[in-house]
Amino acid sequence: MTAASPHVRLATEADVPAIHAIFEAVYKGDYPYPGFFDDDWLKHSVFSDHILMLVAVDEQENVLGTASVVFDIGAHSDLLGEFGRLAVHPDARGRGVGKLLMRKRLEYVRSRLHVAVVENRTAHSLSQRISLGQGFAPVGFHPLSNLFHRRESIALFTQHFGSALSLRCNHPHIVPEAAALAAMAMGNCGLTFDAIVDEQSAPYPHDDDFQLHDLTADGLPTLLRIERGRLHRREIFGPMRLHYGFFMLSRRHATYLLACRPTESDCPPVAGAIGYIHDAAEKAVRIFELIAPTNEPVRFLLEHLLHKCRNEWDVDYVTVDVSAHAPRMQRTLLELGLLPVAYVPAMVFHDVERLDVVRMARLLVPLDLGTVELIPPMRAIADVVLRAFRRQAVVPALSRTLNSLRLFAGLNEEQAERVAGACAVVRYRAGETLFAAGDAPDALHLVIEGRVRVDVGTPPRAVGEVGAGESLGEVALLTGEQHSAGATAVEDSLLAALTRADLADLIRLRPDVGVVLYRNLAEGLGRKLQRLDEALVHGALAGTTAADGTLAEEPGSDG
Repeated sequence: MTAASPHVRLATEADVPAIHAIFEAVYKGDYPYPGFFDDDWLKHSVFSDHILMLVAVDEQENVLGTASVVFDIGAHSDLLGEFGRLAVHPDARGRGVGKLLMRKRLEYVRSRLHVAVVENRTAHSLSQRISLGQGFAPVGFHPLSNLFHRRESIALFTQHFGSALSLRCNHPHIVPEAAALAAMAMGNCGLTFDAIVDEQSAPYPHDDDFQLHDLTADGLPTLLRIERGRLHRREIFGPMRLHYGFFMLSRRHATYLLACRPTESDCPPVAGAIGYIHDAAEKAVRIFELIAPTNEPVRFLLEHLLHKCRNEWDVDYVTVDVSAHAPRMQRTLLELGLLPVAYVPAMVFHDVERLDVVRMARLLVPLDLGTVELIPPMRAIADVVLRAFRRQAVVPALSRTLNSLRLFAGLNEEQAERVAGACAVVRYRAGETLFAAGDAPDALHLVIEGRVRVDVGTPPRAVGEVGAGESLGEVALLTGEQHSAGATAVEDSLLAALTRADLADLIRLRPDVGVVLYRNLAEGLGRKLQRLDEALVHGALAGTTAADGTLAEEPGSDG
């Protein structure tokens, strides 16, 4: 490769062999999309009106790198494009080719798009730094969404052009589980957080009084007559629409499942449909449309598609873009195990406004991230997303554990799950300190697995152990007093932590939960005072007080 200064131009058919060679050199054939190594597919990309293909070349027209923009990732009216794979030949790295390609792509598309998104790999941070440097904002983290030699996480960035944000529909309604991610994404995009956090919207009802069928050409006219979800009150968005026609659906490997009312007829009445794309190479399913004239078939369709993903197809990852103005759909998806992974302001165009989108996903394989390298703004986004995925695995057991603790006695099942959902899961190795006497109270700890020793005095002496199903630090957390005892893991342990900030947010959103917690706290303090009185009367205060004379926390109850 020569060291001449590179420049960027549109790709031509003559560039296809060089583009192919770059993909071979960068991906070494280890990429799930065979089209990247297919000259016919690359030629189609060069000539397609839906794809912009660029190359960076030197003065001798040697191709140093390539980059693309795909214009049909959303509905045509969305003016939404994805900045596709950017690849630079290994011999040309360190010469600013990647930054040049990114900058030129922006120049080409500013007048054609309202919103651009770019997916960056997380095995290294170079492409993330390039995206951030070219004005893209971090808005999401997709854990293990893409399949290379193994599943790999993707960092999602976005940038807005023209009148995109001025057309944005303000004050979206989102579930609390999406609020932190939405606030960060809006801030990164230069917006003030204006979402309304919706705690009240109920999920769609469970109704099994349907039969499941695959869409055929005979069923298409019936679906086209259903407006809700297709033309009006759209809650799910994607790159395809039913009215594209059967040929376009087949070409994109898109299909629909139908919910039909039971009948003796060979043509049962259609009650609704869910559209999806099953990508066998990526082992992924994307839901792109849900059509239903009434509420009844909505959950049925979602449940049965997820059942097929789990039990019939070899699927690792399920994703859906849901309107940020549809909290009922968001709540339904949460109950079915999908979690927020991205928040994209003004992503889609519907009626006369641009709507924010909450991207939600379900991971059907263990959360084993491997090596992940993130720039700081993306790390903050990833921490919020991953916290929910790690918590998801323990919430059912944790919510059942809560009612065995005095502090949470009296919570109903839904309230217990909300408290469990606010907890972060933390692992401690044997000998690792949770907190020391005198530390500020930063979190309540619930032991899920393992044992924790409680120490008081100077030098510290053990006064007890806390095991699975027991808690530490609730009185200190809720009263704001310093810890009067220390805590150390006796063995490798798994704990759930409820921080002061998360507790405050939970009680602000759910005062009914706060009433139960504070009532139980008052009763717990009363019991402690009673024990202190008894100890004073019997002259047995030694071992019950910490070195500073304050009442030590009692492990395993209300400490």
